[in-house]
Amino acid sequence: MENQTGEVVDVKQKPTNNKNTLVIVLSVLALLFSCGGLILGWLGYEKSSTPITFLSSGTDGNSANFTEGSIADIAKKVSKSVVSIVTSTKVTNYFGQSYDSSAAGTGIIVSSDGYILTNKHVINGATKVTVVLDDGTTYENVEVVATDPINDVAFLKIKDVSDLTAATLGDSKTISVGQQVIAIGNALGQYQNTVTAGIVSGTGRSVTAADSNGTNAEKLTDMIQTDAAINSGNSGGPLVNAAGEVIGINTATSSTAENVGFAIPISSVKGMLAQLTESGQAKRTYLGVYSVEITPEVAKAYELPVSTGAYLYSSSTYSAIVKNSPASKAGLKEKDIVIAVNGTKVGEAGSLADLIGEYKPGDTVQLTVVRDGKENAINVTLEGYPE
Repeated sequence: MENQTGEVVDVKQKPTNNKNTLVIVLSVLALLFSCGGLILGWLGYEKSSTPITFLSSGTDGNSANFTEGSIADIAKKVSKSVVSIVTSTKVTNYFGQSYDSSAAGTGIIVSSDGYILTNKHVINGATKVTVVLDDGTTYENVEVVATDPINDVAFLKIKDVSDLTAATLGDSKTISVGQQVIAIGNALGQYQNTVTAGIVSGTGRSVTAADSNGTNAEKLTDMIQTDAAINSGNSGGPLVNAAGEVIGINTATSSTAENVGFAIPISSVKGMLAQLTESGQAKRTYLGVYSVEITPEVAKAYELPVSTGAYLYSSSTYSAIVKNSPASKAGLKEKDIVIAVNGTKVGEAGSLADLIGEYKPGDTVQLTVVRDGKENAINVTLEGYPE
């Protein structure tokens, strides 16, 4: 179920067999320095005038396939836009002793003047953030300029630069299971810009990710699943299609199964990225509904006339439509079914929250809504996520 922030919460969960539970860990490496010893472990968690490089309108690289030698060529090109991120955090142990903890992750350059996209858990709690480019150039005291309140996404800014190589961002709405991809990241916190290859194994996945101790659990929804190896330290790195376009942000991997990794769809962060390059500030776009993702099982349980979409659903603790929200102002109602956003189908191309995430506060989108068995077009002017 998607709450007013766009977070997805399960309405009905199938019983799980604990013996077969898949343990998902966020793929950032913690390097803990205490009393001179090195401990390796899994970590649970200005205004710009330079536009980010989006995929050109009318083109889509998700239909491309790798050819002989093309993986090397694409990896070489995209690696110029991939950075290693090292953070420093103050930690107090059981005995009250304070020491420095360092964590290693990955980021993606998204503008030539220094905006970096990464995972929120990579910089969580950091007192200092350092960015290292592919050529070894190092920038210290990098600023965290924005975080997504409902997704594992953060945005950094390197000051006083103008000539960085920005990645081209593709369209995660049109990906297909089986298409070829590569993942790039700072594997194990020391093998910078490691490249692995595979395919898109699945889309629309929902998982709960945590550290190896089962703490700092985080619900991740509408994820891209891939068998391209994602290792500790890869968090925040790009998942790239065969045309060299970033389609996902590598975020989590399984600690109990091989070749099971997950990435956040790139389209879901484009709204915040566009705001940053225009004004230097960004807010998550807000619709203001609680909804459940429609599957054939949900459609049968609620006797719905469609098999995909977002069903606006109330419970004993909350209303489907948040008071004074954009959805409320536009006239959306409980039990409405949102099947498309500006013509893009909900469920097939991404969750309702992710599709809304492509837009900026102030944008007006047309929702295709099924109400009482009939399709309606409802225009909604989106707002920024409430403080």
